[in-house]
Amino acid sequence: MNRSDDDFISIRGARLPLRALLDPRIRDAGFVASLRRRLERAAPFPHLILHGLFHPLLLEQVSTEFERVPADGWRAYRNRHERTFRASPLALPGPASRLYFGLVNSAEFIRFLCRVTGSDALVVDPDLFGGGLHESRNGGHFGIHRDFDRHPQTGLRNRMVLLTYLNKDWNGDWGGELELWDSEQRACVTRVAPEFGVSLLMLHGPTSYHGHPAPLRMPAETARRSLASYFYAAPENSAAAGETTTEFLQPMLRHAFTWGTIRLLRRWTPPAIWDAARRLRRSWNR
Repeated sequence: MNRSDDDFISIRGARLPLRALLDPRIRDAGFVASLRRRLERAAPFPHLILHGLFHPLLLEQVSTEFERVPADGWRAYRNRHERTFRASPLALPGPASRLYFGLVNSAEFIRFLCRVTGSDALVVDPDLFGGGLHESRNGGHFGIHRDFDRHPQTGLRNRMVLLTYLNKDWNGDWGGELELWDSEQRACVTRVAPEFGVSLLMLHGPTSYHGHPAPLRMPAETARRSLASYFYAAPENSAAAGETTTEFLQPMLRHAFTWGTIRLLRRWTPPAIWDAARRLRRSWNR
């Protein structure tokens, strides 16, 4: 991955415009406000279906990197609830996938998510627990489920997940639509086709049930591919837990007074008090 000039980054010969890797509308207050209104009205639980959030050239490069994951780099999940594959999130296969996850974990993107969802603060996970590169192959499925509540290592509360799909020329006859179910777990309310360039933001909650439960019916050489990133809530009342400004240990007496002022204070201060103050200052400086 090399910077070709100030405006582009080059990956395997593809020139990706730096300023357009993310949809520039995420900086527009009106666009953000419209997304927030959509989020509030979404059913069966808060979610957003977004088109063109990431530059298509970047997503094309990420898609090719799925082929660079070695066979032993995929972890297979095969049980009665799911038949899926996930690549090790700590071994991203190339520069494009690293660039994508760098973008979604960037300060600019987190500010965008906070403004859209009304979150005060979000915490990213550089280890991509539960995230990274996801793939379902012919016959694959993922039962209707609700995501985990807490990160197993940090204990932070799961706030939301962002999925981005990488499937060009997706055939609806193959199945694979992500189904968002009602709170009673009885029926699908919304379906999201896993088409190239579609991103889905889902807020986590007690009723955020989703999945693609029907086995995929597609050619053996085809795969349903997506990228997943989770975002977490900062600890509650973290601002009240301690100071939010820097506290210096070394006293600043010598900068607060001129030497003339110090000489005057020494003249009128009893020697015993002055000596005690000097010993105290020495103990601070150790």
